[in-house]
Amino acid sequence: MDIALEEAEAAARRGEVPVGAVIVDGGGKILARSGNRVLELQDPTAHAEILVIREAARVLGSERLAGCCLHVTLEPCPLCASAISMARIERLYYGA
Repeated sequence: MDIALEEAEAAARRGEVPVGAVIVDGGGKILARSGNRVLELQDPTAHAEILVIREAARVLGSERLAGCCLHVTLEPCPLCASAISMARIERLYYGA
């Protein structure tokens, strides 16, 4: 969660909504980390959770992230919650 908080702080410095996320595999290896980039990318779906899901899927070469855990600094919105479910992420941890 500390790394997710670092990403949230970096997002805030960029003028984004301060949300950060990290995906780790079953062994605790970081597969992806990001903060929100909605304004930077001019993409309304560039939430931290979506960005790390995309990157972790690329790293693993699979759209399924079974065995992975997502750490995010805020409860996911409905869009992100759906993506988390579709990616089959095993565990979700979020701050309030």
